[in-house]
Amino acid sequence: MTAQQTTITRFARLKRLALPGGIGLFAAIAGLWIAQHLHDPNGPKVTTQTAAVYRTPRKIAQFILETDQHVPFDHGYLQGHMTLLFFGYINCPDACPTTLLELSAARRLLRDMPPAKQLRVAMVTVDPARDSAERLDAYVHHFDPSFTGITGDQANLDTLAKSLGVAILHGQVVDGTYSMDHTAAAFLINSAAEVVAVFPAPHAAKTIAADYRRIMAAQGN
Repeated sequence: MTAQQTTITRFARLKRLALPGGIGLFAAIAGLWIAQHLHDPNGPKVTTQTAAVYRTPRKIAQFILETDQHVPFDHGYLQGHMTLLFFGYINCPDACPTTLLELSAARRLLRDMPPAKQLRVAMVTVDPARDSAERLDAYVHHFDPSFTGITGDQANLDTLAKSLGVAILHGQVVDGTYSMDHTAAAFLINSAAEVVAVFPAPHAAKTIAADYRRIMAAQGN
């Protein structure tokens, strides 16, 4: 496969970051990913099954949210650990609980790794009006006691989402309720609070675990 074909294949993968129904801003993240790769030829190459890996980690805009334990969630919270970050909400009917189940299974597959390399998982709500810290605490811990739920004000949520290229669409209110469409990708954040890889949906535990091991090995971790 030529370098051009490889780039096209990776671009096609990133289309799967789009929202259900084809609504999304995948082009923004795909464009940034390709730009990073084309303009940093000396960066390490990682062969993965589905994850798109940045050759140069990408910085995240400054933001401040809070965890389900009312602890500030910002760059400082992300530093010193590897974190898999994704966006979802409690009333999500299928994609979010399915993702949480797969991520919990992925963590179990990685439990042989040293404590410093264990993968932390955090779900940022796209529905802060309904998803309080207390509700998120009960929800995410139902899937895995180690998971962290993230909420906060809309402005900071929008800042983080925009920085990662995440699209969020508030559905129409019907009979007093509504749905939230959102980018389904998961973002691997390194110990310096930078994005190092994007895992497109649909998520599968074995694939995530295998790609995570490859990424860590390539980074010399």
